[in-house]
Amino acid sequence: MTLETVLLAVGPGDADRSDELIDAVVDVAAPADATVVLAHVFTKSEYDDVLSRLEFDREAEDVEPDDVARRHQTIIDLRETIEDQDLEYEIRGTIGEHGPAIVDLATSVDADRVIVGGRRRSPTGKAVFGSTAQEVLLSAPCPVTFVRGDYFDD
Repeated sequence: MTLETVLLAVGPGDADRSDELIDAVVDVAAPADATVVLAHVFTKSEYDDVLSRLEFDREAEDVEPDDVARRHQTIIDLRETIEDQDLEYEIRGTIGEHGPAIVDLATSVDADRVIVGGRRRSPTGKAVFGSTAQEVLLSAPCPVTFVRGDYFDD
């Protein structure tokens, strides 16, 4: 299988694991010279909070999720590393429940691989992935790489 498009989907909990996520993206995308789609997925309430925090003027601007993602610090940090690696990329933003939105985005960009992050689980939490990771692993139209963070969460 030739990799042409790698989707890195991040959400509100991924800032702490951005180094691990970007390492996974570079490991997969660089050898194949694949295009990386950096995507931030917002729930409706997260999106409204970010619009306020980033001081978008909703009255004067026609605000698109892609524009909001471009100004989000997690995407800015990831973009800088992608540029340092001379990889082609695009930035996407989408609104919806995290798991289904990632699956829909993977389909719409015709992703050959999806990379998502998650928490390292405590022994009692290892029986199940988080609901977002589980949804993506089970429903994505392509292989998924799951990147664990280094902290525990029950």
